[in-house]
Amino acid sequence: MDVSIAPKKASTRSVLRSDATRKFLAFGALIVLLVYFSLASPHFMTFNNVVGILLQTSVNGVLALGVTFVIITGGIDLSIGTVMTFSSVMSAIFCINWGLPVWLGVLGGMGAGALAGFINGTIISRMKVPPFITTLGIMYIAKGLSLVLSELRPIYFNAAPGFREIAMGSVIEKIIPGAEIPNAVLIMFGAAIFAGFLLNRTILGRYTLALGSNEEATRLSGVNVNFWKTMVYTVCGFFAGIGGVLMAARLNSAQPALGQGYELDAIAAVVIGGTSLSGGEGTIMGTIIGAFVMSVLVNGLRIMSIEQEWQIVITGGILILAVYMDVIRRRA
Repeated sequence: MDVSIAPKKASTRSVLRSDATRKFLAFGALIVLLVYFSLASPHFMTFNNVVGILLQTSVNGVLALGVTFVIITGGIDLSIGTVMTFSSVMSAIFCINWGLPVWLGVLGGMGAGALAGFINGTIISRMKVPPFITTLGIMYIAKGLSLVLSELRPIYFNAAPGFREIAMGSVIEKIIPGAEIPNAVLIMFGAAIFAGFLLNRTILGRYTLALGSNEEATRLSGVNVNFWKTMVYTVCGFFAGIGGVLMAARLNSAQPALGQGYELDAIAAVVIGGTSLSGGEGTIMGTIIGAFVMSVLVNGLRIMSIEQEWQIVITGGILILAVYMDVIRRRA
């Protein structure tokens, strides 16, 4: 009897903990939300609203991609929202204040994000300051620098022709007339493909998963844990830089007071997508699905005229539920 039952128990555990199961649960939640809001409002599945959901997901999705790497290692990054803002401000300074070409401004913004991530990783890995405290400190530093460098005023990109087209232009419309899908959506999916390649096909991805599974065992195996942990946070900062450029191009301005709070939406998307807060597990596909769950939820509640404060309450409840589901899976 024991021999026959043991394989079934092992099989059940493997199913509950599999990447496919985590993605299936997130995708199932997305389908349920789509069906519910489609039935609740005839305006939900209109082309313009669907494009609005895609555009709304673009920035949060890119931020969530970077946070996925950090959370897989068992860490956390609370600074990505204000690092995103800092990156957009730096892009504006390069393009407007310094008069550099748009492409240099874009590279400068992404580089600023990567630099902030590198500082995060260095403090965490070399100085052994906990990730929560380190990224909280960088969150305030990035916010303060954004306000100081912009002199408390938005910086507009009117003198940088083509910058707004980075996010709000439509390459697809030129190929398929009438399909006005913003470039920001394509950039998000392109960033997701790149993140998937990093996580699944490179040594950085292998060590990211190894650090989250057992950091000490990874260290004893001869891996330079400090270096690779720094690289993980640098990658997270780089994606925050991409998000900053997208946000600036979408608004056609760098808004120095914007950004705080975006980190919570990104982390929620990652957790809903099945990445474990305990580390060692997570997928890029799950993160993208989680980002769409967040966007669809917010958009649907707004269409149903639910007050914004209740939208926040519902989002928080779903985040707690997602974490509880992760706890159940790990116990299994």
